[in-house]
Amino acid sequence: MEIDEAREVRTTCPYCGVGCGVLAKVAAGGQVSVRGDPDHPANFGRLCSKGSALAETIGLDGRLLHPEIHGRRTGWNEALDHVASTFSRTIAEHGPDAVAFYVSGQLLTEDYYLANKLMKGFVGSANIDTNSRLCMASSVAGHRRAFGSDTVPGTYADLERADLVVLVGSNLAWCHPVLYQRIAAAREKRPEMRVVLVDPRRTMTSDIADMHLAIAPDGDVALFTGLLAWLGQHNALDRAYITAHTTGFEQALFSASALDLASVATATGLGEDELARFFSLFAATAKTVTVYSQGVNQSSSGTDKVNAIINCHLATGRIGKPGTGPFSVTGQPNAMGGREVGGMANMLAAHMEIENPEHRDRVQRFWNAPDIAQKPGLKAVEMFQGVADGRIKALWVMATNPVDSMPDADAVEAAIKACPFVVVSDVLASTDTARHAHVRLPAAAWGEKNGTVTNSERRISRQRSFLAAPGEARPDWWIIAEVARRMGFGEAFGHQTSAEVFAEHAALSGFENDGERDFDIGAYSGLDAEGYEGLAPFQWPAPSPRGGTTERHPTRFFANGHFYTPDRKARFIAIRATTESRTSSDFPLILNTGRIRDHWHTMTRTGKSPRLSQHIAEPFVEIHPVDAQHHGIGDADIVRISSPRGDVLVRALITSRQRQGSVFAPMHWTDQFAAKGRLDALTAPLIDPVSGQPALKHVAARIEKFAAKAFGFAVMRRRPEAIAADYWAVARCKGGWRVELAFADDGADWTAFAASLFEAPSAEMLAYHDRDAGQHRIAAFDGQHLTGALFVAPGPVAVSRGWAAEQLEEVHASQRERFRIVAGRAGAERPDAGATVCSCFNVGANQIAAAVAAGCTTVEAIGGALKAGTNCGSCRSEIRALIQASRVQAAE
Repeated sequence: MEIDEAREVRTTCPYCGVGCGVLAKVAAGGQVSVRGDPDHPANFGRLCSKGSALAETIGLDGRLLHPEIHGRRTGWNEALDHVASTFSRTIAEHGPDAVAFYVSGQLLTEDYYLANKLMKGFVGSANIDTNSRLCMASSVAGHRRAFGSDTVPGTYADLERADLVVLVGSNLAWCHPVLYQRIAAAREKRPEMRVVLVDPRRTMTSDIADMHLAIAPDGDVALFTGLLAWLGQHNALDRAYITAHTTGFEQALFSASALDLASVATATGLGEDELARFFSLFAATAKTVTVYSQGVNQSSSGTDKVNAIINCHLATGRIGKPGTGPFSVTGQPNAMGGREVGGMANMLAAHMEIENPEHRDRVQRFWNAPDIAQKPGLKAVEMFQGVADGRIKALWVMATNPVDSMPDADAVEAAIKACPFVVVSDVLASTDTARHAHVRLPAAAWGEKNGTVTNSERRISRQRSFLAAPGEARPDWWIIAEVARRMGFGEAFGHQTSAEVFAEHAALSGFENDGERDFDIGAYSGLDAEGYEGLAPFQWPAPSPRGGTTERHPTRFFANGHFYTPDRKARFIAIRATTESRTSSDFPLILNTGRIRDHWHTMTRTGKSPRLSQHIAEPFVEIHPVDAQHHGIGDADIVRISSPRGDVLVRALITSRQRQGSVFAPMHWTDQFAAKGRLDALTAPLIDPVSGQPALKHVAARIEKFAAKAFGFAVMRRRPEAIAADYWAVARCKGGWRVELAFADDGADWTAFAASLFEAPSAEMLAYHDRDAGQHRIAAFDGQHLTGALFVAPGPVAVSRGWAAEQLEEVHASQRERFRIVAGRAGAERPDAGATVCSCFNVGANQIAAAVAAGCTTVEAIGGALKAGTNCGSCRSEIRALIQASRVQAAE
């Protein structure tokens, strides 16, 4: 699309649940740049490394641009008719529960709303669930048990007002960097503020922690149940609040009192002294916020963990007040929006309950639906088990990649492959899930679609389009509505714009509400297209004015001590702390899975950015030095991690930050980016019995060194179609691609291998071979430009990755310059920047070390000299560690 003049569009980041405002500028020539929106109340201009690199992820490479049936390009009419008729026929022959939708927190609220409406109100089944089941279902269940509603009571401002912030199972520095920076900035202003980190790993978030409790996996129930008992024993309870606003306290306290301090220490792996210090700090600090995320939720006891935390806040009256409360931070940009529209199998729209006949009747009347689901549907893990055993015969996957992200991923893939009819609507053509689809529907991507998202503090913001949708890509809500019309439900799905969908969603939230339900944005039910386009970020609740008043509804939930239970009192949940050992002699280690700083989910977006692959470019496993020594594993070795369900190959990262007896590996790598890196092939379909959320943080595993005879590293201008190596991991770099390699055999013809890898059989080759030492270096040139370079060694290859990648964009006119590539060394005039530390400004470890040597001895000084750490700040802890290491080295 030709753009005549530059314009800047206010939109929202599509990554985590912080919900940062973004200003996307489209230049007259069509180039896109992004910056943080200084006026957005979630981030005030800050962006993390992923958000800063958004403009690098909007290219059309790999995009699905046209509808396809069995791999054949077709038009929308044929594809939509085929989807609608197949779903209708399946329902007619096997009943509504024979079909299912698996949706995503990447959808906008308008998409989510219509998918939920179609399945629950018109198909008549609740078999719609979401990948948000994998990240925050336990929080939903815990909120509903305690509050009678899925209400997040806190706001981001509470993090800055608190005198104590307890971070539980939440690596904010890497997973929610902007929130981390808000806390860090508040702490600098108020040095008396305290931060406690509860996590088995000493993550980068520990950089701002006054206390790190290196808790045993799944020790959180014992920790917070023990805290409740301690509060009772030390007269640190708010008895007046408990009496006036809660029920069930005595039973909860009695259950908790079974744990004395010694028992808590045994269950958590923590010392009695550090437990007593934490308990005393919590008891003495009235303004306390407890922030929790996947380390709490992704557990077979996740709901009990959530309620154990909430119990402690109810017992001390630390809820509904500024600077207090339990605070669940979500992993996806619209996990909260999905909760609002009932996007999970056990919910109805507008926070209504599918088990409640009055709620079902209300929603059915509002939708004028022919039927309404009468019972909860299959939750995510159960859903794919239903696909596997044939109960589900038609499946529609929207904007997610369950073949990589679901537990027991190989079984999920087998189920999808065997399903009679699979539809995938997505942005990319070749995800590990889309390759098994009978019908593929091209969806609009971020920057091309209009709608709303809700962040972790209940703030609704607009995502706005600033690019034309390429090819035949269409918004998800449009695709859903078109299928619904073809199924015979046209009158209920006649929406022409996303604004109309949002207005209906808002109207349902206020329908027969009168303050009885927490979610109410009825004030926006009359929003027209112009109002929708200009919609500013707002927090709910925002009900329609009643009784002629225009007084704004307060956004501080529970300030009056009223909850959403029948008697308006919060519920204490009696919890019994139990410990479970999943390890055995065959699988003696505990595998903890999670995320890293610069990548997102299954890399369908971040894998497009060269910048985001510079920090960590391949799958890895963190191993404590004692465990590494026991298993004969050295730093940068290739490691096989195995569980009873499968195995993966990853790079070893040996670090004392990791808890002994446990290992950590990220979940991002897929068959698109690694030979054998699909981590969720190892995880079991073990779920929390209340929430249905899988336990992805506590997996019995073993590790062993992969006996590689040769290692390799290569850069090339084109991505290779096939890589003949036992281990490989491919990533984008400037000018092309980089590949890490390992081989079980070292007898290859390395020149022939390089020619195949570079896909350049006629290129001019320059090679160096030392067969006795196992060293091989080959560079291929097309005229004055490097086509590819391969470095092979008997151990992990010691060559500067960043420097090698830069050569793809250089002109190599002289033989001397070409031999320098074969030698694998930059000249003295081009010092090696070292491994990337700051992705925002592409600053390497060697540059930081040089700045320290020149007198920069603080993180702030490094920022002033190199800009590193001055944008999202998620690298500040690494910078601090490098400063300390340089000082130690200098002292020696």
